Amino acid sequence: MQLVYIFVMAAWMTVLHPFFISLTEMRYNPESKKMEIAQKIFWDDLEVALASEFKEKVDFLKPKDKAKLESQVKTYLLKHNQVWVNGKSVTLTYLGYEVEEDAAWFYLESSVVELPKSVEVQNTLLLKDFEGQQNIVHVYAQSKSPRSLLLGEGKEKGKIEF
Repeated sequence: MQLVYIFVMAAWMTVLHPFFISLTEMRYNPESKKMEIAQKIFWDDLEVALASEFKEKVDFLKPKDKAKLESQVKTYLLKHNQVWVNGKSVTLTYLGYEVEEDAAWFYLESSVVELPKSVEVQNTLLLKDFEGQQNIVHVYAQSKSPRSLLLGEGKEKGKIEF
């Protein structure tokens, strides 16, 4: 009986205190000499952030104007992601997105960069909209296993050295 009580309390707490998280994977592509970036974000959280940013309701799954939504997503992602490779700021380009159940993958790539010896990331996605938001960043360069950062309010920027 006590186990059932603990399970019910844990489920209730999860409903009242949901987790707010995004995942960013960055991979250096030696052929193109670019950082390829994929970000997984819960689309309902992104709807809240876009509505706050652009002062209008956003329907991610059934947008009235898909081109406008695409433009808003591009503007938001490029504003809330900054990357430096080997101490130099890189230009990011928004490539598009695809929806996957309750989340979506968003794709960006950097301008041409040298083989990373260090990667610095500033990720402020969803921070002003969700208390406790955490943004996990995995960087793959020079090895198959990633180096990782956990970013959030008060620690929006981090650096990885290879």
